This record gives sequence, C-alpha cells and structure tokens, in this order.
Amino acid sequence: MDVENMCSTSALQALSKLLSFPGEEDDNLEQVSYPSSVVGALSPGNIGPEKKEKSKVNPPNKPENRNDIWDLEEVPEGAEFDDMWDPREQPEYDIIFKQQVGAEDMFLGMTRKDPSTACCEDLMVKIKLPGIKASDITLDIHEKVLDLRTPSHKLLLHLPHPVDSKIGKASFITEKEMLEVILTMKREFDFINFF
Repeated sequence: MDVENMCSTSALQALSKLLSFPGEEDDNLEQVSYPSSVVGALSPGNIGPEKKEKSKVNPPNKPENRNDIWDLEEVPEGAEFDDMWDPREQPEYDIIFKQQVGAEDMFLGMTRKDPSTACCEDLMVKIKLPGIKASDITLDIHEKVLDLRTPSHKLLLHLPHPVDSKIGKASFITEKEMLEVILTMKREFDFINFF
C-alpha cells in the first residue's frame, strides 16, 4: 500500500465518513478537492464532524451577580481579616515545630519518627509584644489563620499547616514580654506518621 494514497484528501474524507455517527447528515463533509500543498495542512483533527464550541454557562445553582469581582472560591482564607490600612505595627514572631518524643524514639528507634517537620504534632508561635499586658491581647485562631490584636500591634499570620482551632494553649511570659501559642496541627496524612 502506498503512503501517499493513505494520506490523500479522498482517503481522509472516506475515513471521516466511516467514523461519523449514523443518521448524521453529510452537510459537514464537503467534497472539495484540495491542492497538493494544502493536503499537508490536514491533520487527524480534520476527521469527523465539525466540533461545536461549548459556551460557558454558570451552573443553575449559582446565581450570577454582575457586581462581583471574583468568585468566593478565588478568595484565600483569612482575607476577611486583612486590613492593610491599619497603622499598627506587626510584631516579631517565630514559628517552631514541636514533637512529642519518648525514650522509644530516642534510644530504641521503635517508631518511624525523624527530625523532619512531617513528624511534628504541634506548631508553636512565639510573638514578641514589648510594652503589652496580657489583658490587652485579643487572639483569634482559625484553621489556617492566627489573628492577634493589641492596642499597638496587629498580626495576621497565615499558618503553614491547618490547625485544630479548638485545641490549643496560649501563655504570656511577662519577663520576656512574649506570647507563646501552641496549636495542634491537623494534616491530611498524619495518620501515616502517627499510628
């Protein structure tokens, strides 16, 4: 069999006719003879009926609001707390990962824990708040956001991992003028590391 005969326009149109659905009208298949220079422009995408463009329509359960700039799915979590016009300064902070390590981990190596952050259970955030009393601090914890407000400081911290907002511990160390917040992380594959 000759390769030129297999790739000819008539061969492609015959193949297109074979692959079209029964009952489809042959209006889409034009019997046009192409010059030999145009035959090279044909590709497998030319086989079959012409594809119709699908229009993008909003799902019926979502009403379209022309005043919206973006969808709710596009807004990152915690953006509602962000206030860039707030003149209060952002305090210094450190994020530290903590593990609960026992003798079986240190000496015997019986569990699969290693020093990486993947094996850490808790997340500690140390926030330096000079000149602040514990009664002036407002702390709000969400799954991915820590929001701290004082009369002179504001901190909106997007956490590196989701945390359990109901389980946590915060303590203010007056000698160091520092707030320590310990949060339990809840990650998707923690059941693999901690069984």
